Amino acid sequence: MFGIVSYGAYIPYYRLGWDEIARAWGGTAPKGEKAVANYDEDSTTMGVEAAINCLGPVDRKEIDGLYFATTTAPYREKQSSSLMAAALDLREDILTSDFTNSLRAGTIAIKTALDVIKAGSAGKILVVSADCRIGAPKSQFERLFGDGAAAFLLGSDNAAVSLEGSHSISSEFMDVWRTGDDAFPRSWEERFIITEGYLKIIRRCVSGMMNTYHLNPDDFARVVLYGPDPGSHANAARSLGFDLKGQVQPPLFASVGNTGAAFSLMMFVSALEEAKAGDRILLAGYGDGCDAHVLKVNENIEDIKDRRGVNYHLSLRRALPGYDKYAGFRNLIAKEVGAGASRATFLPWLWRDRKQILSLHGSRCNGCGTISFPIQRVCEHCLKKDAFEEVRLSDKKGRVFTFNVDNLAPGAESPVVITIVDLEGGGRLRCEMTDCDPGEVKIGLDVELTFRKMHDARGIHHYFWKSRPLR
Repeated sequence: MFGIVSYGAYIPYYRLGWDEIARAWGGTAPKGEKAVANYDEDSTTMGVEAAINCLGPVDRKEIDGLYFATTTAPYREKQSSSLMAAALDLREDILTSDFTNSLRAGTIAIKTALDVIKAGSAGKILVVSADCRIGAPKSQFERLFGDGAAAFLLGSDNAAVSLEGSHSISSEFMDVWRTGDDAFPRSWEERFIITEGYLKIIRRCVSGMMNTYHLNPDDFARVVLYGPDPGSHANAARSLGFDLKGQVQPPLFASVGNTGAAFSLMMFVSALEEAKAGDRILLAGYGDGCDAHVLKVNENIEDIKDRRGVNYHLSLRRALPGYDKYAGFRNLIAKEVGAGASRATFLPWLWRDRKQILSLHGSRCNGCGTISFPIQRVCEHCLKKDAFEEVRLSDKKGRVFTFNVDNLAPGAESPVVITIVDLEGGGRLRCEMTDCDPGEVKIGLDVELTFRKMHDARGIHHYFWKSRPLR
């Protein structure tokens, strides 16, 4: 049975209230908030987080491909999926591909992955979607946009959700766009792009799907529709004959925000968290056309209800103290660069140590079992030389052995918390701590590891693993 084997999601820890945005620019705002990626997060790091939550205990050697869907890739000419595969410690002989430049890149990637699996070219493919779009200051997008990610493991065996059918249409309709030189998305007049674009296109696609497969609105237990804003989303659902309270998956506008290419997929994860065997779900993605997928939930859904999804991350949040903090995270304000803030890079070193830097491999001595990081040719305990195997440490939890709070460290965020972490099963790691209140860090604090952006140098984004409090 072909379909979704597992799912996962990620929502950043920080939130910015709509009232804080209104306070910054004047006026009032309804009650709500948006999820804000930390200064060391981007679409790639959020995608890695969602993928880890999706994979759970799955053997990563079984994965044959990774597709990444986003409109905010960190590079314009370089795959993000290959970087994510390295961070996830996947095999090298897999297929990686980026799906980008469209808000429906996520639903396109899912259909493409299932077609590849059905053709027998792969057994399991991981599809990840994440976006970190920035709305222009004082625009409606600034309030509507949020950050987040979703991930799905697709396969031919033990599917929890099977694909029954799909219908797609392509449309060259300009509603929201961004050129290579634009920092913020552009848009046309709202009445035109909604009435002539979004509403007509999504109705035509969903109606075409139901006609093709002889389905009625009542045949769906849950309906997941992309929407640019709350009002348009509700109008689209009503016009298609769906019950807003009983069928339509509540959008995340007031708790997370519109997460771009990941938006409909995050709502889909939220729907799966409450789904039961036998439920039929409609998933529709929009952008330069529309995709409508019909999916059927199977008994195996109960085996993956322990994944970290949308509900888990909604329960973990910290409010940003004000708009200025958000503006600093997104580099919307100029900052003074300290004398020690310059960064260097050396590509041969990054290549040589990529397994340690990206996959966080340490060494385990074959003689006494001592785990070390970085990888040591000579065991520090039994002194055996070149008698070790590499082990992945990124999925280990740990405990703070000691720490330091540096109030003078150059960088985007101050103070910087440096931790020495004793990992479960052995091994000790020196790394920064993120998503924390420096005043709450203490010796013995339980932590887990998270993939984050460290700095930029010569146009190269440097990534490594940090600790964060285990919540």
